[in-house]
Amino acid sequence: MATPAHALVIADGDVDAPLLAELAAAEDRPLLIAADGGAARVLEANLTPDVVVGDFDSLSVADRGRLEALGVELRRADRDKDESDMELCLFTALEAGIGRITILGALGLVRPEHSLANLLLLADPRLDDIDLVIAGRGSRIVRLGTAGGPGQHAIEGEPGDFVSLFPIGAAVEGVTTSGLRFRLADETLLLGHSRGLSNELLDQHASVTTRRGRLLLVHTSRSMADAPPTGGN
Repeated sequence: MATPAHALVIADGDVDAPLLAELAAAEDRPLLIAADGGAARVLEANLTPDVVVGDFDSLSVADRGRLEALGVELRRADRDKDESDMELCLFTALEAGIGRITILGALGLVRPEHSLANLLLLADPRLDDIDLVIAGRGSRIVRLGTAGGPGQHAIEGEPGDFVSLFPIGAAVEGVTTSGLRFRLADETLLLGHSRGLSNELLDQHASVTTRRGRLLLVHTSRSMADAPPTGGN
């Protein structure tokens, strides 16, 4: 079987169930990789993961039994490992030769340290050539640029959508935007400063380019941001 072009990594955080179903049903079906308890989220969506990776400290005995009965590959890691389950999942995808990865369930408030760790994983230089997105609930988080090289990203959305820019290094140089309410022209964004927070789309198209440094771009739908909170995943 040919290697899938896309991997869908599901963590045990706030999973956007409709988006999971949509992505899994794509014509070019992605490889479904679940991070430990994220496998339960996949089963809840009436889907079957291709592989589950982790130390299984958040996967119930019942769900593990279901996965074994379904013939799912279970890659159990040592509990005293140096890597997070998410990190192991990402590099499982890389080992399979996959160049596009979408992550669901990477964020949540029950264990905020895991959310931070998942975001900071995007600074790993081993991911420099990977098309990687953290998605869900009307938001997309992408990384552009490398420590010593340029980056660019085209944004498609609606007027009023929020766009925020965060360095994940000491500084990102040469930040230039078009199509955003507050324009940046060859500017430097510094780690720990909020200069790039809460910009807005002026139209349906915008772009961000950088000269040097790794930058996180967060694009959030205005309609989703203004919607009342829901009680479930």
